[in-house]
Amino acid sequence: MSDAAQPTAAEVRAAAEAVKTALDRHLAAVERRSGEEDPAVYDAFNELAAAAEAYDELLYDRYDEVTPFEIPGEDTLPPYTGPEEPGALSVLIRRDYAVAEPQRLMAQARRVEAADEEAPDVEASGTVHGALGLLFGEFEPDEIASRHKEFGLEEGDSTLWVTAADESADPGEWLEAPFEEVDPERVVCRFDVSTVFDEEFDDDIEDDEDIGDIEDDEGRDDEDGDGDPTELDGDLDTDLDGDLDTDLDEDDEPARPEADR
Repeated sequence: MSDAAQPTAAEVRAAAEAVKTALDRHLAAVERRSGEEDPAVYDAFNELAAAAEAYDELLYDRYDEVTPFEIPGEDTLPPYTGPEEPGALSVLIRRDYAVAEPQRLMAQARRVEAADEEAPDVEASGTVHGALGLLFGEFEPDEIASRHKEFGLEEGDSTLWVTAADESADPGEWLEAPFEEVDPERVVCRFDVSTVFDEEFDDDIEDDEDIGDIEDDEGRDDEDGDGDPTELDGDLDTDLDGDLDTDLDEDDEPARPEADR
């Protein structure tokens, strides 16, 4: 960042004061909360997080320093305030893709064009945006999601929100701006898919494997130090085989034990 674009010391100081004010408001909301899911506490929490994030950014831009605080993301939804018995539902889906192989994408679009007898003379498959229009017009979104590699696409993050409504919207009512008026307090449930979760899961697996290796090293009975714990098993097998052989009679039948008289 250039010197001209850097925030002033006064702006950084003002941001720090905003954090102090937001911190006081958050504590006051917590002290007055009416229950575990008090919306006033939720709002104060968001204000504090926003103020702290703004201060952190200005502090870094001006002084190349950071705060020791980690601002949590929007991992949870606010308390549900929708109808107890929703009369209608809206399902909002977002799926992100990267165009990984444009040539494959346009080749699939050409196949769609070739099979469409009523297709216009102008070939839309010659451009990436035209090919996308053809494929998403031909296939359902779920089918594209399951066959995305065939279309030269690479999956990104995706999310699905189920929101409650009192009654169904009138036909065409929200089509001009379908995602603008989403009330998070009416979200019944949501499902998120991201590689971020895979990375966290992989980290947990690696930690478990490290712990397992330590336990194996500590619990191994290895007298000769060659790291092979199978010798003890072999001795046990030999002893068991010997015991079985001595208990068989001449006809290879188990010998009947003789009781003391």
